[in-house]
Amino acid sequence: MWLLGLRDLQWRRRRFLIAVLATSIVFALTLLLAGASSGLKNEGRRIVGSFGADAWLVAKGTSGPFTASTVLPEDTAREVAALPGVRRADPVVLLRSSVDDGSLRDVNVIGYRQGGIGTPTVVDGRLPRRDGEVVADTRLGVDPGEKVRVNGLQMQVVGTAEGITYAFGTPTIVMPLRDAQELVYAGQPLASAIVTRGVPDSVPADLKVLRDDEVRKDLERPAKSGNETIDFLNVLLWLVAAGIIGSLVYVSALERVRDFAVLKATGVASRTLLGVLMIQSVFLSVAAALVAAVFAQLLKPSFPFEVSIEASAYVSLVVIALLVGFVASLVGLRRAVGVDPALAFGGA
Repeated sequence: MWLLGLRDLQWRRRRFLIAVLATSIVFALTLLLAGASSGLKNEGRRIVGSFGADAWLVAKGTSGPFTASTVLPEDTAREVAALPGVRRADPVVLLRSSVDDGSLRDVNVIGYRQGGIGTPTVVDGRLPRRDGEVVADTRLGVDPGEKVRVNGLQMQVVGTAEGITYAFGTPTIVMPLRDAQELVYAGQPLASAIVTRGVPDSVPADLKVLRDDEVRKDLERPAKSGNETIDFLNVLLWLVAAGIIGSLVYVSALERVRDFAVLKATGVASRTLLGVLMIQSVFLSVAAALVAAVFAQLLKPSFPFEVSIEASAYVSLVVIALLVGFVASLVGLRRAVGVDPALAFGGA
């Protein structure tokens, strides 16, 4: 029976190839959407981890350092450094701004105390040594030696770093604390948060301690609705894939009515007919999944932010492709089972 199903696919190979290509595009989109969701989570994990902090202190009532606008006096770092359990404490400034290099682009800005917690890892060039020098994420597309105008202030790019994007792949510029304060607080000695090495045993009543996972969860919160939308779109795409394969199998069943009548007249059971249709559906689904994996890799660089397609996504694709193939085969089964065996002998 399996050979019968494969021979039918060979006979209708042109239609089969078209269905594989159409389904593979749908499957590729599901991979890319899953990769986009993973990429958004990964960049939050990377940017928070890049600070190397054991704890984040923010004003009480503040949800997190990346999403709130509440500020602290810079001198709070000195008080925090004296708390039991803390080995070092530094202020940081976190904000959104824009770069004007002929076209206006959004950027994240991180202000850090030079040599302190939050110092970026440079992949090309060097760290800032004086005010007016910055490190830019490679996604910004500027090289060491170039100048950028950040919110009206001209800065010299002296180094580049990788993996410090966040907020849907928005590139980040890291600069000395004083420059960031000048940029957003008109030079006032304020900070978005205090990052520490070591976790304080207790903190003043006006401060709140956050760990990395809490900061990351708060950073990902604005993207929660976007991730839920991605999951919903993936469900719709699976249904579209099932519809494409199901329609092909159903049309094939309509064209093979007399073949099914002969099989039923010779005593072939309905479950055997299901096996014939399932072979076609599953073979088409798996072939489409393999082509989709190639398409996804080709399309991934065109996304404006990182698409991280994990191994589990490919495994899920194969499993769901098999499920889609099985469900699609049921569409043609009803037509095959309902065939009158008399048609095999020229009956009505």
